[in-house]
Amino acid sequence: MQNVLGVQLYTVRKFTQTLVDFEQTIKKIAAMGYTAVQISAIGPLDPQDVAKICQDNQITVAGTHMAWDRFLNETDAVIEEHLTWGCKHAAIGGLFGADWIGLDAIKRFVDQLGPVAEKLAAAGLDFSYHNHNHEFVKYDGKLWLESLYETAPAEMLKAEIDTYWVQAGGGNPAEWVRRYPNRQPLFHLKDMSIFFDGTKREQRMAAIGEGNLDWDEILPAAAESNCRWYLIEQDECYGRDPFECLASSYNFLASKGLK
Repeated sequence: MQNVLGVQLYTVRKFTQTLVDFEQTIKKIAAMGYTAVQISAIGPLDPQDVAKICQDNQITVAGTHMAWDRFLNETDAVIEEHLTWGCKHAAIGGLFGADWIGLDAIKRFVDQLGPVAEKLAAAGLDFSYHNHNHEFVKYDGKLWLESLYETAPAEMLKAEIDTYWVQAGGGNPAEWVRRYPNRQPLFHLKDMSIFFDGTKREQRMAAIGEGNLDWDEILPAAAESNCRWYLIEQDECYGRDPFECLASSYNFLASKGLK
């Protein structure tokens, strides 16, 4: 199976709020060499227009991030949007807030997900959960994220592992990717660097290959687990042009034989 490099559009969310900006952004992404995107945080654009712009630039809509409430309350509309885009992989960016703390929250989410996932599957779609680091809190001696993937069967819920957030949660990204073979159609690549100016120090997101994550371990792990869509995301670029960051990430990954 060929791995395909794509852009999580959250990275360039400031440049996807109008149709004109969206079209220019897709053209820039295609010119870098990317052939796919994950739709997230775009403006209120007509799905048909989005589909046409992507098709005109030979860009596949590999996946999405939408709010969980939309999947619950607007399932048919969500399915229609995905079919319009030719997209088979739906996802949420996570579950946030006090309502989703603890093991009872996992059971509630999985119970809600059952009928939604069934409708998605009937339309030819699957559903993934994207992690941050708050899912690395332990309950009864087990990580919340680990309990989630044990509770929900693979046919109901896919794993969209994010390398940066696994590392930020104290985990090993390569090890987590290896945990879920054939369960990761969407895979988030995000690097981590350390900023220190003599007084302030912090973890920062970085272009792939410019940070400290071990890509010589992570990329083979992803290949072994049959990850399909390699999606580059950089939530924050710290004053740097996000398109420049995306180009740097692409060039690094291309040097590793990905495209």
